[in-house]
Amino acid sequence: MAIVVFPDGTRVRASSIVERRVRDPERTFGLYLDERWQPTWPATIVDWEDFGLPRNPEIAAQQIVDAFGRARAGELVEVGCLGGRGRTGTVLACMAFLAGVPHAKAVAWVRASYRPEAVETADQERWVRWFADWADARL
Repeated sequence: MAIVVFPDGTRVRASSIVERRVRDPERTFGLYLDERWQPTWPATIVDWEDFGLPRNPEIAAQQIVDAFGRARAGELVEVGCLGGRGRTGTVLACMAFLAGVPHAKAVAWVRASYRPEAVETADQERWVRWFADWADARL
């Protein structure tokens, strides 16, 4: 479990499922990339297969934007998948872009700021670019 502080000062907590805490008075919202999280607290679950990409990219992109907006407003948002690396890292790279990191540097930023093994596949790296293009067209 780690607090990630983006260049704009926004903070989110990144977590693996083994670090899952049911009773956590600090967390206000969760964005989970695996249904096995089974949150009993306010949360959104993104339909996203391990080592893959979101089944519905536009819905997932909007869920990421919404969760980042909550974090930017001061809520403690938790982002998590199973291991806290691939999908979590991909979402953090998307959030880094929203925080002002150029899309071409977002994956490297997450690897330097969170975990060196974050964003596990080439497809996930390409999805960060897709997300940046999507966000630029809509935000």
